[in-house]
Amino acid sequence: MTDSPQNLQDLLDSMTPEIHALLKEAVALGRWENGEKLTEEQRSLCLQAVIAYDEKYLDPEQRTGYVKPKKQDCN
Repeated sequence: MTDSPQNLQDLLDSMTPEIHALLKEAVALGRWENGEKLTEEQRSLCLQAVIAYDEKYLDPEQRTGYVKPKKQDCN
């Protein structure tokens, strides 16, 4: 029997910053660390995990896809 996560919350609770970084790199490159290409489903699921992890553990400025707000004119 394995200790595989049973849901997204279990997955997030078991993810380390190192795993997060590896998933983020795999999504960006489209390949696993060993060079094997990610399937579209793998890429999608990894991106979902990265975004969920970012939301739970990182400040907004550190999250994937963060865009710094534009300065507004004082008119």
